Amino acid sequence: MKHIPRKRFGQHFLADQGIIEAIVQAIDPKPSDKMVEIGPGLGAMTLPLVQRLGHLTVIELDRDLAARLRQRPELTVIEADVLRVNFATLATETQFSAGPPPGKLAPQGGSDPRSGGAWGPSLRVVGNLPYNISSPILFHLLECWEHIVDQHFMLQKEVVDRMVAVPATAAYGRLSVMLQWRYAMQNVLFVPPQSFEPPPRVDSAVVRMLPRLDAVALDVNHLSAVVRVAFSQRRKLLRHSLGRWLEENNFAGQFDLQRRAEEVPVDAYLELARETAKSKDAG
Repeated sequence: MKHIPRKRFGQHFLADQGIIEAIVQAIDPKPSDKMVEIGPGLGAMTLPLVQRLGHLTVIELDRDLAARLRQRPELTVIEADVLRVNFATLATETQFSAGPPPGKLAPQGGSDPRSGGAWGPSLRVVGNLPYNISSPILFHLLECWEHIVDQHFMLQKEVVDRMVAVPATAAYGRLSVMLQWRYAMQNVLFVPPQSFEPPPRVDSAVVRMLPRLDAVALDVNHLSAVVRVAFSQRRKLLRHSLGRWLEENNFAGQFDLQRRAEEVPVDAYLELARETAKSKDAG
């Protein structure tokens, strides 16, 4: 029976074989990889991935699609809302093949500093993320970045543009700062609407996300609060928004508030979050 795409799940199924091949080549899966696919749908990427991997874990919310996927013994199907899945747990589960991630050697005398596991970060995550909840998924995965080798996602092009945006551009904002704190990112591939069934009303793109080993240690909630306040009135100078917040939090340090939120580079936001956290702790 043909599956009818469900609007409430934001389902748009990839159907262009050329695009599928290009995405799989960009991901470059190897048999030793621990890989999880979010939203496999009808299996357009799932099948070529599992051919190279031997085994693949997939997360699918739609019970009808999950039932179809369970018919393939080489798949482990998690029927769940991805926002409720613990990726840190998945990174240590035994159904994956053993051994270090591709291109990595077992650490000498201990584990990778990003992870408590014997091999360090081990999970590769891929998926065609639903447009309606793409940002929540990205923030959910941000919580377990230390377990991630890399992430390849297809998203609305506008979202990818925001993810990789540089300061002093219209696309630069809260998503840019929060994700660039933890990841180095690259816009890998443009995907037009006609590559899907049914075609969405927007362009799509594939982004590659590599966790940064040099990421500054910060409380994610505190950084999020700083950045949210800064971009709450992005057309105005920061003294109208962030300036008041800094006063309320008794910040006695130096920060140039005579600029707009989009003019402040990521590193400056990270330093401000670090300094304001120290002030908060001291108070």
